[in-house]
Amino acid sequence: MFAVFPPVRKALRPILAGAAALLLAACDPSMIPNLNGPAASSGPTIDPGKPIQVALLVPKSDAGAGPVAASLEQAAKLAIKEQDVANIDLRVYDTAGNATTAAAQAQRAVDEGAKIILGPLFGEAANAAGLAVLDEGVNVLSFSNNPTIAGGNVFVLGPTFNNTAERLVSYGRAEGKRDIVVVYSNDISGQIGKLAIEQAAGRHAVNIVSSEAYELSIEGVTSAAQRAAAAVKSGEAEGIFITTDATNAAMPMLLNQLPENGVAPEQIQYVGMTRWDVRPDIFNLPGAKGAWFAIPDKDRQAGFEARYKSVYGAAPHPLGGLAYDGIAAIAGLAGKGRGDALTGKALTSASFTGTGGVFRLMNNGTNQRALAVATIQDNQMVILDPAPSNLTGAGF
Repeated sequence: MFAVFPPVRKALRPILAGAAALLLAACDPSMIPNLNGPAASSGPTIDPGKPIQVALLVPKSDAGAGPVAASLEQAAKLAIKEQDVANIDLRVYDTAGNATTAAAQAQRAVDEGAKIILGPLFGEAANAAGLAVLDEGVNVLSFSNNPTIAGGNVFVLGPTFNNTAERLVSYGRAEGKRDIVVVYSNDISGQIGKLAIEQAAGRHAVNIVSSEAYELSIEGVTSAAQRAAAAVKSGEAEGIFITTDATNAAMPMLLNQLPENGVAPEQIQYVGMTRWDVRPDIFNLPGAKGAWFAIPDKDRQAGFEARYKSVYGAAPHPLGGLAYDGIAAIAGLAGKGRGDALTGKALTSASFTGTGGVFRLMNNGTNQRALAVATIQDNQMVILDPAPSNLTGAGF
């Protein structure tokens, strides 16, 4: 979306950034496709034989996000250490978890010579940083997974509902799941997840029998479970997609109440739109048996975590690998001797190998990642379909 803004004066940037963040926070999710403009093809020219200045923007002084910031910084430094094809000069800037500060730090970083920005973590901050450096043609590889901020000079590295929906809907279609019910939280995250499923269903000729929203309360979840169960029975659906985050309090309620209302996992395929492996305590719930969900390449992720732990003495935060991936992309392109390595055209022209497998940045500012399909058997996670080694096979 940023490509439509004309260059603005430095003094107005904080105002514009704040206004844009408010607009995005209040957006109607049904209009999300219209928010994603094409990624900018421009970017600064570099001499790949000289140090490439990369600005890492993380919320170091944010009490709630400090540990994530530390893991992102350490993962980025590990990536630099492990690659030998580019000379990367990493400089770290503290956003304090604040959009206005992120905009100011992004501008400071570019004024000090940064050719690309890695981060920030939060969507509003990434949006503000992108606006701040838009007129200088500097691209932002944010750690956000919010597709509403993607486009123009802002890319999102975080895993998106669109990517997960594409993998799971296409896999389900191949397994004969042509009619599905969607259960989603009645908030922005749930709406984005629902929309992603609808778009993937349209591409793969899958019929959505019903979509049931819930408010986060005992009454709200109970009512949604009852409505979804009725839709499954009346519409003869073969699968039920749940957008709820595994760590959310609604998840165990849904996995108990849906079966109680007649949605037996032996007859209906449960599908989770988030990673259920982060919460193995739900594996023994009635609705979890045989459920599908998508995860990154397990072996590559385990390898990254082991290397990180050997250097820093503790496991990385689950989001830490995003910084490693960003450095991998930058180094991969610069290592080929490309003077245009940091342009949008170059960033979207190739695939990269990251901490969770193969990924690429898309022309709309989002990303595509090779994912495995996992299931739950005997209270254990089992891989049904491994993550592909490229992004041209089934499901992509």
